[in-house]
Amino acid sequence: MTDGTTDLADWSCPAPLRDHPVVVMGHGGGGALSAELTEHLFLPAYGGEVLAGLADSAAVSLGDARLAFSTDTYVVRPLAFPGGGIGDLAVNGTVNDLAMSGAVPAYLSCAFLLEEGTPLSTVGRVADQIGAAARAAGVQVVTGDTKVVDSGHGDGVYVNTSGIGLIPEGVDIRPGRARPGDVVILSGPLGQHGIAVLSVREGLSFGTGIVSDTAPLNGLVREMLLVTRDIHVLRDPTRGGLAASLNEVARASGTGVVLDERAVPVPEPVAGACAFLGLDPLYVANEGRLVAFVAREDADAVLEAMRGHVLGRDAVVIGACVAEHPSVVVARTALGASRIVDLPLGEQLPRIC
Repeated sequence: MTDGTTDLADWSCPAPLRDHPVVVMGHGGGGALSAELTEHLFLPAYGGEVLAGLADSAAVSLGDARLAFSTDTYVVRPLAFPGGGIGDLAVNGTVNDLAMSGAVPAYLSCAFLLEEGTPLSTVGRVADQIGAAARAAGVQVVTGDTKVVDSGHGDGVYVNTSGIGLIPEGVDIRPGRARPGDVVILSGPLGQHGIAVLSVREGLSFGTGIVSDTAPLNGLVREMLLVTRDIHVLRDPTRGGLAASLNEVARASGTGVVLDERAVPVPEPVAGACAFLGLDPLYVANEGRLVAFVAREDADAVLEAMRGHVLGRDAVVIGACVAEHPSVVVARTALGASRIVDLPLGEQLPRIC
């Protein structure tokens, strides 16, 4: 592979099939174990064409309206970290999932799972975060629920948020729409959220403060759709990082993806922390970044629009879709070599969202 000319058409992973009789942490990590759990357990049990699309949010019709519907549960530890906390993470995460289908997020539900003995002041801080984040994103929390479990049977505060939004006419954004020739654009630097959470969890200092990138992306997507409604794919690289998002799109669309590793922006403190900890930034979670697949003829205009928004000012082209090596993501390294960027097995950093 060092000469950059390896034929990847027949590449397959030699690892044996995994057989876990019990749930392990990797099942919630957004990687291969999560995919297997969904494909072999949940999809057969639930069925349904909409669910089988496995997008960040489901696109459903209700009368004449097309709605996006999404849900997510947040179990981050610790509850607060540089740049945010579980409250704004819960709002931004669901808003972003809706935005990745091109929807205009409108309404959220919010459910709390609380452990007996948790200070009410802690719950109040999380609720205040949720309210502030919802106002900043332009959405309303309109319903919710609260449950309490026995002391020792939880971890303080878990939060579930679900959301709905309206998909504009003419917008069809989903993983299966990527096609050869598409340009891949990343909205900004990678790895800040995962490393920020890890730093406070483990009491690590990396010399320079690393702050989570958590933010609502619906405003950035709105600016992109003003350029063209024919954006093919949007993904926010959360669990499993950029590597997982690119693999999900490649597999759903049957296209190959070539990633220019030199073009991927990784802040120096994040790169240093990853080198120290033996982590790959491509697999570290983000909470305020998106990756877009757009037709080549629209790429320059979309990139310009992204750079005109505060959350996309560092947007950059990082790769392209190709007909070669279908469903496989390949990175071109700084040395001119090639390497497979596979779907992670589990998650490098658990409990980060």
